[in-house]
Amino acid sequence: MKFTHEPMFWFLLVAVSLLAIGIYGLLSRKSLLKMIISIEIIVNGANVGLAAFATQHGADGIILAFFAIALAALEVAVGLTLLIILARKYGITFPEKLNNLRW
Repeated sequence: MKFTHEPMFWFLLVAVSLLAIGIYGLLSRKSLLKMIISIEIIVNGANVGLAAFATQHGADGIILAFFAIALAALEVAVGLTLLIILARKYGITFPEKLNNLRW
């Protein structure tokens, strides 16, 4: 049984690849900005998977993917705002130095 001729296979291969690249980037990077970018890659991989399943099972997956994209945009806005505040006020761009912010 060949799976390479199925379009769903290729969509899921791209989705899993994006998830793997994002998880690797999240675990290996030390900069907060690169970690936020890695989280976005993970979210994009999940959205590709949702869109792939939506092509097979109806429009509910597409609606969920659009909602996830909106939440990802909100997450980036909040994350970058916090990163800018940390960089300006404390000069912190690496997560190891965040323990200095305790009371």
